[in-house]
Amino acid sequence: MSAEPILVIGLGCQRGCPASTLRALLDQTLLAHGIELHRVRALASIDLKRDEPGLLELAGQLALPLTCFSVEQLASYEQRLSHRSEIAFERTGCYGIAESAALALADQLGRSPATLLITRQKGPKSTLALAVVA
Repeated sequence: MSAEPILVIGLGCQRGCPASTLRALLDQTLLAHGIELHRVRALASIDLKRDEPGLLELAGQLALPLTCFSVEQLASYEQRLSHRSEIAFERTGCYGIAESAALALADQLGRSPATLLITRQKGPKSTLALAVVA
């Protein structure tokens, strides 16, 4: 019997984005794809957001660890993104925070390269992606 796949949510958000906004995007996305919240193992973002209150509050509500990656770590994922955001690049030096962070953390947790199960979803002031790894 194979182990459960590891599901990781990558999140990007504008400063001051409330946890409720992030949670709504998360719930809508998982519901649309038939994925239960309890299957999500961890949250990921960019280290510029490590003190972002909404992200920290969401991680607390969900009792999930939040791992933040440097721009350099995320930049190495550019070729694997479904979408490159010039705005994200201008602001952070990274073309896609949600997708890159999800892939980076899933790669770290898993034994094989991660793939995007859900590509970048956009909500108010927020983005989300879901990566999976065996």
